[in-house]
Amino acid sequence: MTVQNQFIPLRLCVLTVSDSRTLADDTSGQFLAEALTAAGHRLHERTLLRDDRYAIRAQVAAWVADADVHGVLITGGTGFTGRDSTPEAVRPLLDKEMPGFGELFRMVSFEEIGTSSLQSRAFAGLSNQTFIFGLPGSTSACRTAWDKLLRAQLDARTQPCNLVGLLPRLGER
Repeated sequence: MTVQNQFIPLRLCVLTVSDSRTLADDTSGQFLAEALTAAGHRLHERTLLRDDRYAIRAQVAAWVADADVHGVLITGGTGFTGRDSTPEAVRPLLDKEMPGFGELFRMVSFEEIGTSSLQSRAFAGLSNQTFIFGLPGSTSACRTAWDKLLRAQLDARTQPCNLVGLLPRLGER
């Protein structure tokens, strides 16, 4: 994959974690799927799982093991309730964490929702050369993450640097 200031479509997966939604009424997962395809990326797969850390981990691990997948966008399960377990499910899979993503997400969220941004456990990292982003379950939070962080960083034309530019070097030893 050559990266030289041209758009490079990524193959991305979308996972919604929810005990109350179905694919038919999953507005957050639908927003992410539509946003990434509108930006020129390819939706590799989309699914919805209940808040079960082992099912979540198994699904993300399967996508991470697929060399055709560049990234996974997860919505839901990042709050503080007893069943919210997305970070605990996914963090053991991460080779490297991306703390700046959660920090920036909470910063831009603060502008929109004030101190309620403290309740976000949004996170990101890298697993087997695959980017993983854990977002809150609300559609507005997914829109904030996409519009203010992800769209630019998943575009090779973003300067001075972007995540796509790292793809050829992620497997270096």
